[in-house]
Amino acid sequence: MSLLQHLHDHRPNKRFQFQPQAQGRLTRLVGMTLEAVGLNVSIGHQCEVITHDDRRIDAEVVGFSDGKIYLMPIQHVEGVQPGAIVRPVGADSGIQIGPELLGRVIDGLGQPLDGKPLWPGDDYLEFNAAKINPLHRHPISEPLDVGIRAINALLTVGRGQRLGLFAGSGVGKSMLLGMMTRFTTADVVVVGLVGERGREVKEFIDHILGEEGLRRAVVVASPADDAPLMRLRASQLCTRVAEYYRDQGKNVLLLMDSLTRYAQAQREISLSIGEPPATKGYPPSVFAKIPQLVERAGNAAEGGGSITAFYTVLTEGDDLQDPIADAARAILDGHIVLSRRLAEEGTYPAIDVEASISRAMPNIVPAEHLQIMQKFKQMQSLYQENRDLINIGAYRKGSDPDIDNAIERTPHIKAFISQGLQERIDFQNSCQQLLSLMAPVLSPVAQASAAAQTQDAGVTP
Repeated sequence: MSLLQHLHDHRPNKRFQFQPQAQGRLTRLVGMTLEAVGLNVSIGHQCEVITHDDRRIDAEVVGFSDGKIYLMPIQHVEGVQPGAIVRPVGADSGIQIGPELLGRVIDGLGQPLDGKPLWPGDDYLEFNAAKINPLHRHPISEPLDVGIRAINALLTVGRGQRLGLFAGSGVGKSMLLGMMTRFTTADVVVVGLVGERGREVKEFIDHILGEEGLRRAVVVASPADDAPLMRLRASQLCTRVAEYYRDQGKNVLLLMDSLTRYAQAQREISLSIGEPPATKGYPPSVFAKIPQLVERAGNAAEGGGSITAFYTVLTEGDDLQDPIADAARAILDGHIVLSRRLAEEGTYPAIDVEASISRAMPNIVPAEHLQIMQKFKQMQSLYQENRDLINIGAYRKGSDPDIDNAIERTPHIKAFISQGLQERIDFQNSCQQLLSLMAPVLSPVAQASAAAQTQDAGVTP
């Protein structure tokens, strides 16, 4: 189906005025970029390239120079010849949306990938929407239960918070995303699988997400072999779907895997139209696009819904100073680091609590809870600092009471972080188990105060 047919078929109730424009001609194809002349169109305009066998290839205007228009195809370019007709088809696009979208798997254009028929949506969802004034957003003040003990108790996530999930390959980030999808108390889950292997998309939906997780989820998938513009569209669409449900007053959990693939797709497009590379091959436009995407998540006005977002960031060689990881860490409200060392030791989820932080946590948990979390981190850090001395037997028990406590608590700390794939631990139980773990190193007064405060804060919203 061409983009023109898609627009006419899927927005019957939307005011849409199509004014005929002069068609152009294709003059050059270099890499993934199409160059055309004879068009008077703006950035973001939708066009179609007509091949010699009358097929339509959808494309979007991404740049212009000296009368030339640069287009990026949404699908792969095959059968295109010099002089092919390039025809403008509209300046806006979107999808039909409604309750029937829950449980479905779609691509970056909103077309079904699950083999089921198109849904009869009640509303029309545009790809572009107005921003929310930051002063109108409701502050992050309530916790969101994600069903993961280590995150609930030690890295408490607030409704409307945006976090990065930093991980290398093979340390269990997909498993952690699947657990959050099944266990969270959010009303709707939107999952974006961008730039992943096609096999992994199928496995995530069937084995990790499962029937229970898919029932209240919308999955937007664009595998690695899709055109870069399609991968970019998939990232934008899953954010727009989450915004749609937030505007209905629902609490949405948005999981995008991955922000790095989104940045790489933008890099491919930018380099193709001649933008110079800057930081490790990434053009400046990449670092402008990332905040434009993630700033759309968050809370609506008071009394409205929320989008709590997790963006996975791939750290090649476990390098947390990767330019995308560094940029994401600066604009997100916290980050969770998955450790290869913990994964190799058999600790799953392999959350490195020392290297992780939730910037919104001080605003959503009582001071006593925060102190216990800090004590947990201090004990874990102290053990790691002296780990080599302990392992070779150079440390003698009784030399330092703090180290003695850390050694005694370490097996319990590892057990606390670990959690079974089918084991859901709610927010209240997570807080109570943290208090029980740390009670031996707390004073009686601190124990009583923490127990009272944790009980009050531990009621799942």
